[in-house]
Amino acid sequence: MTDRAAAGGGAPQATGTRSVAVGGDVSVAITGDGARVVMLPAEAVRWAKEVDAPPAAGNLPGSASGVFVGRQSELAELRRLLADQGEAAVTQVSGVRAVHGLGGIGKSTLALHYAHTYRRAYTLVWWINAASTEQIVTSLAALASRLCPQWAASAGVPERAAWALLWLQWHPGWLLVFDNVEDPADLRHYLGALPDGHHLATSRTATGWHTLAPTMPLGLLEAEAAVDLLCTLTFGAEHAPTSAQCRDAADLAADLGYLPLALEQAGAYLFETGTLLADYRQMLGRVMDAAAGGIDPERTIARIWHHTLTAIERRNPQAVTLLNAMAWLAPDAIPRTLLAPFCPDPLALGQALGALYAYNMITYSADRQAINVHRLVQTVLRHQSAGSDGYPPGRQDAEHLIQRAVSAGNTDTLEWERLLPHVIGLAESTPAHSPTSTETADTYDAAAQYLHHQGREAHTIRLRTAALVQREQALGDTHPSTLTSRNNLASAYESSGDLKRAIPLYEATLAQHVEILGDTHPDTLTSRNNLAYAYWSSGDLKRAIPLYEATLAQREEILGDTHPSTLTSRNNLASAYRAAGDLRRAIPLYEATLAQREEILGGTHPDTLTCRNNLASAYWSAGDLQRAIPLFEMALEQRERVLGTSHPDTMTGRNNLASAYFKAGDVERAIELLETVLAQAEQILGDTHPHSLATRNNLASAYLMAGDVERAIELLETVLAQAEQILGDTHPTTVTSRRNLADAYQDFGAPARAIPLLETALARSQQFLGAMHPDTLTIRSKLAQARQLQACQRGSTATSLTVAGPQQPPTTD
Repeated sequence: MTDRAAAGGGAPQATGTRSVAVGGDVSVAITGDGARVVMLPAEAVRWAKEVDAPPAAGNLPGSASGVFVGRQSELAELRRLLADQGEAAVTQVSGVRAVHGLGGIGKSTLALHYAHTYRRAYTLVWWINAASTEQIVTSLAALASRLCPQWAASAGVPERAAWALLWLQWHPGWLLVFDNVEDPADLRHYLGALPDGHHLATSRTATGWHTLAPTMPLGLLEAEAAVDLLCTLTFGAEHAPTSAQCRDAADLAADLGYLPLALEQAGAYLFETGTLLADYRQMLGRVMDAAAGGIDPERTIARIWHHTLTAIERRNPQAVTLLNAMAWLAPDAIPRTLLAPFCPDPLALGQALGALYAYNMITYSADRQAINVHRLVQTVLRHQSAGSDGYPPGRQDAEHLIQRAVSAGNTDTLEWERLLPHVIGLAESTPAHSPTSTETADTYDAAAQYLHHQGREAHTIRLRTAALVQREQALGDTHPSTLTSRNNLASAYESSGDLKRAIPLYEATLAQHVEILGDTHPDTLTSRNNLAYAYWSSGDLKRAIPLYEATLAQREEILGDTHPSTLTSRNNLASAYRAAGDLRRAIPLYEATLAQREEILGGTHPDTLTCRNNLASAYWSAGDLQRAIPLFEMALEQRERVLGTSHPDTMTGRNNLASAYFKAGDVERAIELLETVLAQAEQILGDTHPHSLATRNNLASAYLMAGDVERAIELLETVLAQAEQILGDTHPTTVTSRRNLADAYQDFGAPARAIPLLETALARSQQFLGAMHPDTLTIRSKLAQARQLQACQRGSTATSLTVAGPQQPPTTD
């Protein structure tokens, strides 16, 4: 169970508690929310600039030599839309298109054919599995392995993905195909960071694209094209069907709903077995009684695959067992090694997979070491009736495969990254009434812990949810393991910023801990601390402070005055007092904690440096700059010496000191230091890194204080545009930037420009923080001022920016 603590660093940043600091040679954000930032050494950066792609480089998952019928006009239109740089692209991003439609409609086939047809027009064509952010990162990492194997062989997945992004920024003229996008927002970062090429996305999702890319809906095949496709697949290109066969094909194509995947599956079965078209229709009629015009394509596919699987089972029964198990995993890149327990003999495994491949039920990766299963195949197989043991076919086999792979000790990052999508797929596909298993819950927890140690706690929600459901059903609502799972899920929600879900879970967990373990059990104290932190994060200090006070008193009594958990509670309570403006109680508590950590840990331990910085921040808040500035200067000097000049805490300390100079009225010194910090952040982290955005925001505040309003507004407009594009519309940095720019507009006498920004900020604050949160009330007040100012037309009413102030975001101690 994680014990949440108020933290270290205390950077006076204008971006809130999720601001990200810097370190290393060069740092690159590799995910859409900007939360995953990867350091790259200078040598790797140089290779990213100097390495060129070989001619016609790419990783397309198949050739374009197969049957391609009825999509020529869509292919030509796609080329025109992607290459259009004229007026049609003014209001939307040029060089970006999303093809959407029903699963099995042929989106990926169209994208693949486009990539092959026009590959010579691009410097590189790269196919990306985009069902999740994790798979996007993995696909980008493979690009680094292709172009720079001498470095990539010893680099991890995040580092290789970061290298690939740098390479794409240096080398224009490429095509990226994002296949099977589940959430269009996952692409926001990549579309914004990579403008010098073409992006082509395929997705079953028709909504969510309006702010990202123009879309091209892909419909069913025309009847004539569907019949042509079915006849070609059934009889071969060399044999012309008779008029009677054409009529039968037309009838069957109508029964199949003109869905390309269903037509392909039927053609494969008919070609393999020699079954007559009319007989095939009769088989369908026994299991599906619907007119051709009212066929549900998914149900049609289900009936097609029922007969296809019968043929496969006659050929190789083990193949159907494999397919049923794969139905519960992620659809793409299922490692052959994961399936090996079913067929320890490689020859037997190859024969079983070959039977599936012959009927187009699976495809292989380029190196044939991984298997892909279409999502509709999985959907149909998952809806089979459960057996006498309560499990649908393949479900228990899939659980055992994943359990075995995890228990085998996959500590290697590359192996974990290969396995992770399938653990998540298993969790997401859990049947509603399937038997529960604590072993499966343990598997979900193991994967979640891997993500946690990678700094990706917000990505564990699906796994934590599945583990909690399994334990509630198997162990009961109040079992200690169930309580731990509930706490872990609350922590995942908290890390993702979803406090409306995190707080009730923490409250339920605390109540059950008190009831089951007692009021002073260590797990109860941890649970109380976690709930207090969640209240603190939501701005509800009236509930946070009493909980922190109770936790500290109990830890002092049970664990002792100098136990690490006691010191954490003391620091937490001081942070809550400071947030409430009660500096008379916060400062002595910080001073006591600093003295104890100096005595126990030493004067230069990172926790001691954190305490020193927190105390300086409290002096800063109290306006005691004579004590704050020397303490900030000392903390910065020690961090530079102990941690290095480019360590994240060191850069945070430098920003802190600049904010102290700013508050002391030494604007020139603050500007000089902030300009240095910004130059360093841009050089090391890049222009759009969250720390660069935060520092740019602070520098704009300093410019405004110096009276350079136009320069401040120009900088703030840049920050807001970058934050919206890179981090998203609701990220804390974006929210703060929007408020700062609105304040600057009011200072500049332009309330009409401020009002829309404040209206957006108010809506977001009410949605995520509530109508009575202090931030919500502040924004509402500023909006009223702006409207009054606009109405009266009496010039600007001075309001201050959300200037950088020392914050104590939560960490674990």
